[in-house]
Amino acid sequence: MKYIIAVIKPQKLDAVRHALNQLGVSGMTVTEVKGFGRQKGHREIYRGAEYQVDFVPKVKIEIAVPANLLDAATTAICGAAKSGSIGDGKIFVLDLEEAVRVRTGETGIDAL
Repeated sequence: MKYIIAVIKPQKLDAVRHALNQLGVSGMTVTEVKGFGRQKGHREIYRGAEYQVDFVPKVKIEIAVPANLLDAATTAICGAAKSGSIGDGKIFVLDLEEAVRVRTGETGIDAL
């Protein structure tokens, strides 16, 4: 099993969710986050005053998938989240040793 963490632009969330649903990914955790990478924030004008925004709003998606779905899931996220401009996001993949469904006690892939 693999644990995928994707940090993307908020406006791309619905497209990514739809792409993952088509693969059969049954659930995800979504968190609104702020951060910066190479983008280094941006400048905004509010009531005539210009100021620097250091932390850009993003959405963090966390999903657990069977190892055989890893390539398809990362490809789906990239395809749905890509706009071609700086700040499209990042995907991190970690090994997932165990998963347990609390209600039934199912473990491993059955718990996903």
